[in-house]
Amino acid sequence: MTDPFVVIGGDAAGLSAASKFVRETDADRDVVVFERGRWVSYSHCGMPYYVKGDVDDLLRLTSLTPTEIRDRGIDLRREREVVGVDTAARTVTVRGPNGEFDQPYGDLLFGTGARATAPIPGADLDGAFTLHHMDAAAALRAFLEPPGAVDPETVGNDYTDASLVRRYADRDPPERAAVVGGGYVGVETAEALAAHGVDVHLFQRGPHVLPAFGDAVADRVETHLREQGVTLHLGTPVERLSGDDGALSAVSHGGGALPVELAVVGVGVEPNSGLAADAGVDLGAGGAVAVDDYGRTSAPSVYAAGDCAEARHAVTGESTWVPLGLTANRAGRAVGATVAGDPTPVGDVVGTAVVKAFDVECGRAGVVDHDEARDAGFDPVSETVTAGSRSGYYPGGDDTTVTLTADRDTGRLLGGAIAGEDRAAIRIDTVSTALEAGMTVGEVERLDLAYAPPFSPVWDPVLVAAKVLNGALDGALDGD
Repeated sequence: MTDPFVVIGGDAAGLSAASKFVRETDADRDVVVFERGRWVSYSHCGMPYYVKGDVDDLLRLTSLTPTEIRDRGIDLRREREVVGVDTAARTVTVRGPNGEFDQPYGDLLFGTGARATAPIPGADLDGAFTLHHMDAAAALRAFLEPPGAVDPETVGNDYTDASLVRRYADRDPPERAAVVGGGYVGVETAEALAAHGVDVHLFQRGPHVLPAFGDAVADRVETHLREQGVTLHLGTPVERLSGDDGALSAVSHGGGALPVELAVVGVGVEPNSGLAADAGVDLGAGGAVAVDDYGRTSAPSVYAAGDCAEARHAVTGESTWVPLGLTANRAGRAVGATVAGDPTPVGDVVGTAVVKAFDVECGRAGVVDHDEARDAGFDPVSETVTAGSRSGYYPGGDDTTVTLTADRDTGRLLGGAIAGEDRAAIRIDTVSTALEAGMTVGEVERLDLAYAPPFSPVWDPVLVAAKVLNGALDGALDGD
């Protein structure tokens, strides 16, 4: 066939698109998925929990095996890297074990994802990791286990780079580790390393961990991290990782050098959009591929979805880049339907995210930061409350911290953040839904949320926060 649907990338966006396409299109049109590595359809978000030991088998982090993918009617080709795209000729150049070849396409999807950034000298030393790929997770877990406890030949079946795992499987486990970066990966990795008895030092350039969640959430998380034995170095940028004979030995920062045997660098990710840019496809927010409401790029019959593509923010109305799992799966599915002949919008985003820091659950959605809100044309007002997660007399409850932010002029809800130890994170879905609906704080306050003592007090913490913020808005309008 000369007009197949060609997908670059065999993870969330790419395989969601391919799967939706084969279910909706005629059987005489092929879909071909090129994946440069061995791993396909795997969970980035699950890797810290494999490293910790909550997940025993690395393969459990995969949703579909190559056989299952092919059984769906998808022509999956692993270890085949697309190295060039000619949008005029409608071909992609693919490099594989037997050399290069050109593959024609009728429609093309960039599902190339994102990559971890490691802008720190020494991040390539032996003993330094960026936890953004399954091979790294396998090697890190092997390093944390007693010597000989991990068989490099069986971890991840034939997917894993056994030579990488072998480098760490016979070593004594590290006694002290540096986690560089206090975002999602850093906080989750600190918990994972501490579970193995490692002395964990977390370095954060800014004044707080989890900066996207706001100060109230960060304060609570930082207190809990210290209670769990994690040493925090806030406002402390790491200058370099140092080593001897290619092996990590210390992390250097403004206050000196800390001897370590392990470092995990989690300072951010960036979109894998270089291939698209080289093909003349326009880039947008955050250097991601610019797309319209249906995931279409500036090139005819070329789409982008997932962590390599931008999206529209439902609160600001502007293009943004939010590399998260649901966004990738949802956008890929929509593109697959569109290519199959059923035009489907990829949907807006509000940046809804959750993270666990030992026992503290955190959630955030929308625009919480006041500078970001002002840049979007809003006049932000925020209130933070602490309320019980269940009726006071019912056991198992916990104080839940909620911050809500609204626009002073319109009363529109702009964002929120939540932290607590009793099902706090999932409560952010109420905030996310309200943001998608463009609700005011007053409308949120009047939501008919569920109540029963084992699940929530009469006034859910989100409703309490909305009530307090609505009062502040009323006071502002009265000139108080």
